[in-house]
Order: sequence, then C-alpha cells, then structure tokens
Amino acid sequence: MRSENLKHRLYSELTRIAKALSSPTRLELIELLAQGERTVEALARAAAIPLANASHHLQVLRESRLVEARKEGLYVHYRLAGPDVFNLTSMLRSVGEQRLAEVDRIVKTYLAARDELEPIGRQELLKRAEEGTAIVLDVRPTEEYRAGHIPGALSVPLERLEARLADLPRDKEIVAYCRGPYCVMSLEAVKLLRAHGRKARRLEEGFPEWRANGLPVAIVREAAASRGEQLAQRLKAVRRKRTSRRVPRGRAGSSGPRKAVRRSTRKRGGKK
Repeated sequence: MRSENLKHRLYSELTRIAKALSSPTRLELIELLAQGERTVEALARAAAIPLANASHHLQVLRESRLVEARKEGLYVHYRLAGPDVFNLTSMLRSVGEQRLAEVDRIVKTYLAARDELEPIGRQELLKRAEEGTAIVLDVRPTEEYRAGHIPGALSVPLERLEARLADLPRDKEIVAYCRGPYCVMSLEAVKLLRAHGRKARRLEEGFPEWRANGLPVAIVREAAASRGEQLAQRLKAVRRKRTSRRVPRGRAGSSGPRKAVRRSTRKRGGKK
C-alpha cells in the first residue's frame, strides 16, 4: 500500500471521532457522563431530550468508541470509554475559547459572573478542605454526587439549597462546585448564598477537572446508598405481617364471628 493511501485511511478513521463530536447534544452527553455512569433514561432527563434522541446520540458515540455500555436488568448503563475522552473535549473547549471569537463572546456575555464570584482554584480548595476552614458544597443532582465527589463535600442539589440553608454553618466560607466551567449551577448557588448573607465562592472548574488532575475522589457505594431504603422496606414488611395477624380468620365478607363476639359481650353485660 502506498504511503499516501495509508495516510488517507488513517485520517479517515480519525474523522469518525471528529464527526461524533460535531453535535452539541453529544458534547453535552459527554459532559454528563464525565460526572459518572448513567442510564439512557437518566441521560435523557438530564439533557432534557426525548429518550429516542438520547439513545441515537449514544449509539453514535459508542460506534466511534467514545463511550461504552453495559446492561443490568432492563437498563443499559453508559460511561466514558476512558479519561482521554474527557481530555479531548476539554482541549476542544480550550481551543474554541482561544480561536473562535463567538465562543469568547458567549462566555463573556453569559458567564461573566464567574469572575465576579471570586473563583477558587483546585489546590487552594484541597488545602482549605483538609484544614476544615471551608465547607465544600456539591450542588449537582444526587446521583452525580453518588457516582463521585470531592471528599468531605456536602450534597445539596441546587433546587433544594434554599430550603436547607439552616443546615449550613454560618461561621465558615462555603465553596460550591458543579459539572464544569460551562455549568451555571455553582454560579446560581453562590448568588443565592450571598443573598442570604453567607460568605460563598465557587470552584474555578468542576468535578470532572478535579478528578482528571488526579485529586482525591470519594464514591458512595450503591449498597451503602440504598441501605436506608432497604431498611425502610424491611420495616414496612414487618408492619404488614403484624397487621395481617390481627385480621379475623373468618371468610371475607362474613360477619358471623364478629356477631358472635357482640352477642357474647351483651350476655356478659346482662349478667352484671
């Protein structure tokens, strides 16, 4: 085979990856999978797209070897094929911000508040978390927190933050983080905290960048996460069993035994 033909074939194969990334929806799905493994249904909800669309985009990513899948029962779980996939999209974002004026304009217009909220870097947050001088707040959905989070972080999804303000200490600074540089959940969390008189900042990047840089990560094991639910189910089963023992053994709809009890009670009352 001539070297020109070989080179053309190699570049043709590489374009499969480029084509797979040429969709804003697929880039968002990769961002979601960078938080941890998820089912098709969960990804569709998080991306706010129809289930059929999510399945189609995931198949494109799978065919280009950017994601992998496993089946558990009736559900298919997807995950990134490796950390290099996330690194590739991070590099794409960086090149876009440096080379495309429109990307830079959108970032400055809609995400300008990022710098106003005094972002904190990874190493500084790690130091302050170890010293106990800051409260680390994960404002992503609970399932993302369970899949992986900064050690010691509290899980308070953004939609529940205002209702749980009383649970957060007032004497320490709060540092919120979410999915990444383009995620606005941490921005909204810091604004809400400051509006209620709390001292708050945000992590400069997000959890995927934290993990990609080799910093410590904590995971909530499924068994531990569902232990409370399993205990509640067992308690319900015990209550049902106890209740069933109190039910009269007569046939359903039969009033014979109950009437007999009433008659015997009246007779004993009459003798008194």
